Amino acid sequence: MSKAHIWLRAETKPLEERIALTPNVAKQLLDAGFKITVEESEQSAISSKPYREIGCDIQPAHSWREAPLDTIILGLKELTEEKWPLAHKHIHFAHVYKNQQGWKEVLQRFTQGQGQLFDLEYLVDENNRRIAAFGYWAGFAGAAVALKAFARRSQQMAPVLPKLASSKNQDTLVNEIKSLLALSDKPVKVLVIGAKGRSGRGAVEMAKSVGVQVIEWDIEETKVGGPFPQLLECDVVVNCVFVQAALPPFLTTEMLHQANRRLSIICDVSCDPYGDYNPLPIYDTCTTFSDPTLRLVEGDNPLDLIAIDHLPSLLPVESSEDFCQQLLPHLLQLDNLEQGVWQRANHTFNQKINQI
Repeated sequence: MSKAHIWLRAETKPLEERIALTPNVAKQLLDAGFKITVEESEQSAISSKPYREIGCDIQPAHSWREAPLDTIILGLKELTEEKWPLAHKHIHFAHVYKNQQGWKEVLQRFTQGQGQLFDLEYLVDENNRRIAAFGYWAGFAGAAVALKAFARRSQQMAPVLPKLASSKNQDTLVNEIKSLLALSDKPVKVLVIGAKGRSGRGAVEMAKSVGVQVIEWDIEETKVGGPFPQLLECDVVVNCVFVQAALPPFLTTEMLHQANRRLSIICDVSCDPYGDYNPLPIYDTCTTFSDPTLRLVEGDNPLDLIAIDHLPSLLPVESSEDFCQQLLPHLLQLDNLEQGVWQRANHTFNQKINQI
């Protein structure tokens, strides 16, 4: 039986530099007999050159619509908002299974075209644990930008956080934050919620790497249910909780206006303002690399929030390499979508389709 044809599409989300298939992983798939097509992309952190050198077919950006129908289209972020039917099998983060804004319209495109979605967020093992995630890097980058904002606030720099750009590597990012924090002798108190999860571990390690005090919360501290006034007693809160059911809010808008609030920066790494399960219902829109903060409270004691849904793009090469290595064993099983993570992802897709 011939192996599957995997088509790595160019990302369309602005400033998304990560990729769902690195050259190293592509080479292992080629060696296993898979056919690999890679679209040219001006925004990808890795050019098409190393893919061409190992034998991948190179095609223009966004040409996947013309690919044979048995091709598996691989990407990271959601597709652009269009209306034409989707006929291929797609693998990417669709962000539609928690009833996010526009979820029905997206899934209707699959039903109209008889395509299938294998959502990367729902590739899970037999114990319902995700088999590949950017979580660690989301937490790491989230803590980094939160501390950067705090350091700039302490120095009364404006804006509190300018337009963000990707860093060359982890060491470069750590040194940048250390340098900014060193400009002030003001101690920093950081609280990470969900500290034992992937994202939380990344956030904690980032904070410790720059030498700041970190308070680690996980299920034990949050099981009593919010709101949690203790969050107001920290300088920076980084929320890394992966929520799959409705929870009492961690904070309320009313709490943010307390006069004695110490909290000045929130980074919501979980970043789900459009879903029903958001434990931080104090904002209703994401921020971006171009405009990274949302001011929640004005005045002499302002409060800013960061809610960027692709934080690992701050370290696009390292985060992509890590993610693709996690995904590789399952990509090698793409010839049989009736087993393992692919079967479970398809079951989830069909369940959601029935809710339209």
